[in-house]
Amino acid sequence: MDFGGGDEIRFERIGRAGVVTLTRPQALNAITHRMVTALTRALHAWEHDADVALVLVKAEGRAFSAGGDIVQVYHAGRAGAPPADFFADEYRMNALIEGYRKPYVALIDGIVMGGGVGISCHGSHRVMTENAQFAMPEVGIGFFPDVGASHLLPDLGGCFGFYLALTGNRIRYGDALWSGLATHTIKAADQAGLIERLTEVGDPEQVLRGFFTPARRETERPVLEAIARHFSQPSLKAIVESLERAAPEDEFAAATLATIRKRSPTSLAVTFRELRAGQTLTMAECVRMEFRILCRMLTGHDFYEGIRAALIDKDGRPTWHPPSLEAVRGAEVDAYFAPLGDRELAL
Repeated sequence: MDFGGGDEIRFERIGRAGVVTLTRPQALNAITHRMVTALTRALHAWEHDADVALVLVKAEGRAFSAGGDIVQVYHAGRAGAPPADFFADEYRMNALIEGYRKPYVALIDGIVMGGGVGISCHGSHRVMTENAQFAMPEVGIGFFPDVGASHLLPDLGGCFGFYLALTGNRIRYGDALWSGLATHTIKAADQAGLIERLTEVGDPEQVLRGFFTPARRETERPVLEAIARHFSQPSLKAIVESLERAAPEDEFAAATLATIRKRSPTSLAVTFRELRAGQTLTMAECVRMEFRILCRMLTGHDFYEGIRAALIDKDGRPTWHPPSLEAVRGAEVDAYFAPLGDRELAL
């Protein structure tokens, strides 16, 4: 089936399922505008096709998807044409997935970050193998957790979503299951059998009961309690101060504080406010808010500096502006959330 994805994404009708396969393994299945457009077309078509009982999304290679193709975004922005349209279409697709009227099964075997989270973790069934690794690492490149993360992360218990967003740290499939990011965990060796049964039966609840293998939570209880204690503070400043007080005698607090201090101060401030706002917003409201932030990020400094340091020059030494949390002004953060007028995201 051809929805215009070329060699980047494949669409098939197999049995009772519409099957999507991400086919850019050499690029860790980084999401492109072409992939977003094609997947959106397929989802609209299959939602109204009586012969399609469910949608199954999987990927080739060792990553489900490592995120959006941000190197492409970097070059476009540096050329004076920041690709806001790509993000607008991506956010619309994320909202479509979150509200999809048929079962949407994401089979995650490998890395899932950024844009990859957007096409998987809003689905009704998020199935991870022992190879899965989840992260939203955007604050490390001067960006912010987008693709609906402001709707997804605040709902995780014990302030776990705030911890993930403000550190960018990775977790494995046990923590993903415990936190609610994954709905099911299975053995990687069982993927072919699961796919065969899903396409035959068309009922993911029935099929997944036979393949589900419980995964042990990787993060120990004392650390989970520390995360809840530190990241439940009412402001970003209070979170940092809480970590600072504990750091001299607490290895976790010291390591977490060191990680946060490496991140873009502006990104941290914007991300904290974004997640706090997302606690009371619908998915549609969240992606509209994220688009406002995105448009300002694309004309700012830290996003391009973060990508330069991580992926262009690869020196790992970004120079953030401003350089510290103390130097980030409230009015500067407010500006990221201001209405866009006639450029607001339309859903």
